[in-house]
Amino acid sequence: MSTQQPSPATSRVTDLWPGIAAAVSFGVGDVYSKIVLLDGGDVLTLSLFRGLFSGVVIYAWLRLIPPPVPMTAHQRNMALLIGVLFAGVVYGLFKAIELTQVPVAVLSYFVYPLFTGIAGAILGIDKVTWRGMTAAAVAFLGLALIVGAQPGPLALGGIAFAVGAAACRTGTLLMTRALLQGVDARLITWYSLVSSTAIFGAIALATWHWQGPQTGYGWFAMILVGALATIAVLTLFMSTHRIGPFRTALIMNLEPLLATVLAAPLLGEVVTPLQALGGAIMLGALVAFQLRR
Repeated sequence: MSTQQPSPATSRVTDLWPGIAAAVSFGVGDVYSKIVLLDGGDVLTLSLFRGLFSGVVIYAWLRLIPPPVPMTAHQRNMALLIGVLFAGVVYGLFKAIELTQVPVAVLSYFVYPLFTGIAGAILGIDKVTWRGMTAAAVAFLGLALIVGAQPGPLALGGIAFAVGAAACRTGTLLMTRALLQGVDARLITWYSLVSSTAIFGAIALATWHWQGPQTGYGWFAMILVGALATIAVLTLFMSTHRIGPFRTALIMNLEPLLATVLAAPLLGEVVTPLQALGGAIMLGALVAFQLRR
């Protein structure tokens, strides 16, 4: 009896779906996090809930399927330190979404591949060609169009938080590459979640602060954000193993595109033509940068 082999096209779809699922989960989660905030929830509570939800699921996954090689004490400490920066990523992005439109916040946050490539070249971890630098310059031009079409101190504050989150994300990526090369990504994720969630929990206890959503729909949105963040982390891990970090990073450019598309019907947030042009320039240049650097 002969065994039919899957076609190359079917195999490619099978390899790509985890990365697509991760980008979709992140993009939908970005939009629903704004719904939580509009319903009376605050950034600290949302950040803490997201960390607790994801942490429980990933801990259970690690118990069911243990990593082949455990972390050393030094690697564990480095992962916990990365979690401090990860707290900045989560809080900064949620704060940006609170202060400005979701598409603007997410697009501004997506300067992190540029930051990572440029900082990696400065530190000698990576190389950036002149084509990559040209693509980076064009991407920053696109970001400038987005920012220039979003006047007002509140919106600019949101963009500042998004760029700050991107800087923290750059730090986590560079530290992971330099210090935790070859370590199981689930363990890095777990320990970074432990320290980042502990930070949010300590602040909440110190300020005795918990401000959840005010309606059932808001609570549904917050639970959905936690579930989508968990799905995104798990499928991102699967995608990295199947097609590698480079191709996964390219697929993740779907996140801001999807967030922009969904923000209109779900939130009534419509970007201006100039912002749309800036976003298209930025995403196109970002893909070119990742391909050429």
